[in-house]
Amino acid sequence: MALVLILVMVLGMVASSLTGCGGVSASGDDVTIRVAALKGPTTIGLVNLIDDAKNGTSDVKCEFEMYTQGSDIMAAMVAGNVDIGLVPSNVACVMDKKVEGGVSIIDINTLSVLNCVTADESVKTVENLAGKTIYATGQGATPEYTIRYLLEKHDVKNCAVEFKSEPTEIVSILSEDPKAVAVLPQPFVTAAMLQNENLKIAFNLDEEWSKVNDSCKIVTGVTVVTNKFLSEHKGAVDAFIKAHKDSADKALENIDKTAALTVEQGIIAKEPLAKKAIPNCAVVCISGKEIKETLSGYLEVLFEQDPKSVGGQIPSDDFYYEG
Repeated sequence: MALVLILVMVLGMVASSLTGCGGVSASGDDVTIRVAALKGPTTIGLVNLIDDAKNGTSDVKCEFEMYTQGSDIMAAMVAGNVDIGLVPSNVACVMDKKVEGGVSIIDINTLSVLNCVTADESVKTVENLAGKTIYATGQGATPEYTIRYLLEKHDVKNCAVEFKSEPTEIVSILSEDPKAVAVLPQPFVTAAMLQNENLKIAFNLDEEWSKVNDSCKIVTGVTVVTNKFLSEHKGAVDAFIKAHKDSADKALENIDKTAALTVEQGIIAKEPLAKKAIPNCAVVCISGKEIKETLSGYLEVLFEQDPKSVGGQIPSDDFYYEG
């Protein structure tokens, strides 16, 4: 009997030790979620969770890998190397067709981060872009479709759009010619303005969008999970969504800490830049029924611009995970 009691006590101590070390996540599922994130605004809301996971204090077991392109995350997910990915909203639709078993959107992580930047005082609205050349990134992706939609709806016909491969190229153009007009995402907007005090935000594209479309918003980034992983580890996915929401809330509550983490994790280069940019990076964590309410209209606009941009068809209702 004494031996039995000793065994019970030892096993109890072992179980307590494992829980304290994060051996089992809050979901009760000890699976480690393989998360792919982009170096940019879509990941700012995740930095606290990444930090907690590194320190062993997270309620959900995750390992993170940073990528520079949404297409790279798609390739990794197609290969079966990623369970959850943070990607541009239209890339998520394409992934649903390419990943075996498809994917589901579990939250929206970023709304509109696009701004028109220039020192040209005559530019205040989309209509003022008539007869001008815009420098932009994101050809064949959501920035291009968003810009062309706004030009069309605001009846601007003689505006040229010149695409560059990197936002840093455009920042250089603006430093040489402040009168140039650019559409840039954060944090590059803030970076350009820090280099040249004459530059200003002429308008936020989301504001101009709302003038011609009040049924939806611009959605930059979403978080997706493979349906295979979701079916096998629903509890872990739900725990991740909650942890992501908590992390995003902390990111906006403590800008100084968030700025330090974005630099540490290689998302933004310098803390002063991060501190100024983060409040303008449209960080959110929208989940449940609100995902479809917020996103579906935007995907319909992208489909009208180019069906291939969303994988050739509008996603069905089961594309949106409601929990």
